[in-house]
Amino acid sequence: MSVSLEKALDIIFENVGSCSTEILPLNLAQGRVISKDVSAGINLPPYDNSAMDGYAVKCEDENRVVDVVATIFAGDNSNEILAKGSVIKIMTGACIPSGTEAIVPIEDVEVIDGSVRLPSDIKMNNHIRRSGEDVKKGSIIIERGTTLSAYQTSLLASQGISYIDVYKKPSVAVFATGEELKMPYESIEAHQLFNSNSQTILARSSELGAVGVFTGSAKDNLDDIKEHIKNSLGHDLIVTSGGVSVGDADFTKEGFEYFDFEPLFEKIDIKPGKPTLFGKIENSYVLNLPGNPMAASLIFEIFGEAIISRLSGKSSIYRKPIIAKLKNELKIRAGRDTIIAGFYDGEEFEVSQKRSPGMVSPLAHANAFMVVSSSVEKIVSGEDVKIMPLVFEFSSKTRESLLT
Repeated sequence: MSVSLEKALDIIFENVGSCSTEILPLNLAQGRVISKDVSAGINLPPYDNSAMDGYAVKCEDENRVVDVVATIFAGDNSNEILAKGSVIKIMTGACIPSGTEAIVPIEDVEVIDGSVRLPSDIKMNNHIRRSGEDVKKGSIIIERGTTLSAYQTSLLASQGISYIDVYKKPSVAVFATGEELKMPYESIEAHQLFNSNSQTILARSSELGAVGVFTGSAKDNLDDIKEHIKNSLGHDLIVTSGGVSVGDADFTKEGFEYFDFEPLFEKIDIKPGKPTLFGKIENSYVLNLPGNPMAASLIFEIFGEAIISRLSGKSSIYRKPIIAKLKNELKIRAGRDTIIAGFYDGEEFEVSQKRSPGMVSPLAHANAFMVVSSSVEKIVSGEDVKIMPLVFEFSSKTRESLLT
């Protein structure tokens, strides 16, 4: 019996857990998912400091000529105390001397020999960065489940953190079934095809933060398929394509059952991609995709991405659709939810004209997809649609202003 798209995702989210953890040096943890909340060990900034090159002053000295009694550079361990009727020259980032009420930028004073004339509008606390105004000691600065980017790395480094707890990258074993499939480096005959599915799944797994391992192409017989499954056990996820329909040579499902496969769903009420199988063998999850290239890729984009997100330990596991305007009118046959790829230019979504599940080229030119409800037969141009990114790199061959 088929399950709906939403039910299939529910099953994945309910059954798939995260990988184990490891500790990595901060410089090797880019793109990894944090496995523990990280708290600040120090205030940031750790001390009151100057936001400008200028002068530490008393507000009551505004519009007066005062003496410059000292200079403090960033990194100085100064014990200076600011008194009324004087100023202390200070550099950006330097520790504020005791008694300081404001910083006056260098360009706002008039230098007169060894003295300066202060402006008449000095505001209390102006250009002073207070200790802890950025980060308070003891506060959680990065939550568990966050994917570490350059900017989180910067925050951790500012706390003197050099090692971090992260989830291990999911290991994804990939193999294909079919006598007609050959690897790209092999020669093919007129009745054979190059194996594009495995390369696609390996590459996309890597983009999603997993480690892909190709375990080969299985022949269309039960013994060879069982051998490939055996070689794939122990990986967090096993992904295959083809071999679970009703053809005479489709032995993949039978091969899984030999290893006490626990099915969690066996078909999805969706097109393309109805013959999609998901389950578990011991500690390895199994996702068997359709054999048709575009169907396999789109199904993996929805369900493989969800599995890898859960295995990776991410806290944000639910796809957030983007609302776009449909560029070109769409007519489809109702009855099943339909996945449709296309191109999003930042405003409009143009559906791919080539949509056969056996095609390879459409996804090479797409950057997003949408899932149309089973009840819909027509969407007019200009109507709002929900789209999900495949690969978003918002660049263009024509230049536009970046200013808002």
